[in-house]
Amino acid sequence: MDPARIRLEPWTDADLALLRRVNVPEMKQHVGGPETAEQLLVRHRRYLDFVPSGTGCMYRIVLLPEAAEGAGGEAVGTVGYGTRSWQGRTVHEMGWNVLPPHQGRGIAATAVRLAVAAARTSARHRYLHAFPSVGNPASNAVCRKAGFTLLGETDFEFPPGRPVRSNDWRVDLRPEAG
Repeated sequence: MDPARIRLEPWTDADLALLRRVNVPEMKQHVGGPETAEQLLVRHRRYLDFVPSGTGCMYRIVLLPEAAEGAGGEAVGTVGYGTRSWQGRTVHEMGWNVLPPHQGRGIAATAVRLAVAAARTSARHRYLHAFPSVGNPASNAVCRKAGFTLLGETDFEFPPGRPVRSNDWRVDLRPEAG
């Protein structure tokens, strides 16, 4: 996907509708299934609080028309990162969703690369991880295409209390030596 066709826009209160669109069984099969309406509201509020609290950043992924003039576009997914404790360190964890009609076109990998670039300028911690299920080849491919390094398989809880065998992918957010 041409990066010029993808724009990341900061999460707003209006994005609750997009969050509801990704909260469906076919999109949540590798992460414990759809959340309840109450859980979704808690997630939405957490996303809204990421930037003010300094704990992360959430975006809606906007696909721009081929002849984009800077305005318009269609919200086709989400990408972002939040802070978590992992193996005795504070790290950032990234996640993403691309709506089914737009999957398989490179949108997720492009959006993840853009979000990693943004995290390099504002994230508080050195490492950003992604933990896709070992049974989710599409998300593992996104990590590989976006420049993450596979550290290996691990047991991971998502949602909390639900163990999942996952791959631990990591990217170093340090500014590259010039």
